[in-house]
Amino acid sequence: MRTNLVLDDALIDRARQLTGIKTKREVVHEALRPLIQLREQAEVRSLYGKLKWEGDLDEQRSARLQEQ
Repeated sequence: MRTNLVLDDALIDRARQLTGIKTKREVVHEALRPLIQLREQAEVRSLYGKLKWEGDLDEQRSARLQEQ
């Protein structure tokens, strides 16, 4: 998708210096990846304590040890 953005040149230049990334496009992509990752992690954290797990952890551990 082609989009025109007005970017802070100082921020872009600093990001390029720190990362060694050559293009503005790649700087923006690199910045978006952790933003997305953090938001997705927050979604998962919001489920803490809300899901019921039915399993036997000791059984799973012993099965894993037997496979090795």
